[in-house]
Amino acid sequence: MASYIRRRKFLATLLGGAVATWPLVARAQQPSQLRRLGVLIGSKWEPDGQARATALVQGLGALNWHEGSNLRIDWRWAGGDTALYERYAAELVSLHPDVLLAQGSLPITLLRRHTNTIPIVFMIVADPLGQGFVETLARPGGNITGFSSFDPQMTGKWLEMLTQISPPVARAAVLFDPKTALYAGLMLREIEQAARSLAVAVRAAPCSDYAEVAALMAGLAREERGGLVVLPGVFADIHRPDIIILAARYRLAGVYPTREFVASGGMMSYGIDNIDVARRAADYVDRILRGANPVDLPVQRPTKFELMINLRTAKALGIDVPPTLLARADEVIE
Repeated sequence: MASYIRRRKFLATLLGGAVATWPLVARAQQPSQLRRLGVLIGSKWEPDGQARATALVQGLGALNWHEGSNLRIDWRWAGGDTALYERYAAELVSLHPDVLLAQGSLPITLLRRHTNTIPIVFMIVADPLGQGFVETLARPGGNITGFSSFDPQMTGKWLEMLTQISPPVARAAVLFDPKTALYAGLMLREIEQAARSLAVAVRAAPCSDYAEVAALMAGLAREERGGLVVLPGVFADIHRPDIIILAARYRLAGVYPTREFVASGGMMSYGIDNIDVARRAADYVDRILRGANPVDLPVQRPTKFELMINLRTAKALGIDVPPTLLARADEVIE
């Protein structure tokens, strides 16, 4: 636990300075023309949001793009506020940047309403094809390309983890917000397919507010060996503290989409390495700034995944995590 706290303090110290000033070191052979990048992402005050922004800046720096030297970055932090996303999307397009970068499906949806000419790079979008952002993954076909956050094997891992703990989960509710998780249908299909081979009964659990989340948790607590799968999205991020507190109150095993849930007290998470995605996104921004067309940049699938377990939470819930699962974890909180 002490080592975990030290890591969080180090991250906060590092990122606090980075977000305030984005210190940059000039390098030789920099492009001489000042270019403009518009960025629309989540919360400035969350460690994960700061870490992604820092990774993006570092990735750009490695490619000779330095803010204040040859690159201007217009940052817009919307958190979970839909109205802010709408306002900032219009603002950024009005600035006529050379390229736009956005995190998540909602900002991409809003940005494309305002422009079909400015290149847009997305990161952490689950279903860019199904949502109509691109024509095909190999050849996007418009002004949008980027990095998908979903791989079908993730869903199998979520359920597999819930069946490996003791007592194993036999019935799982899949929590998502139908208004913002527009990719939920894709994930639910994959989860249902994995459930058949694992002999787990799953059901969709759409929730749009705290009351519906609380009712869902109370109902799950009355079921024998009930558990929870939380899909990624703006709703889950906003209600992360509520979801974790309710899962603890009703002693429910849960698997979550990102490490931030486990760092906040959730039991287990398995998902993509979002910091790695931000660094990779810098490469596409660089290519576009140097003349590449988004049409020629295929959508990239996730390549790095991470498993995190909060053993302290598991013990508080009366759940045993097998050594085989612990051995596979990238990080364990004890």
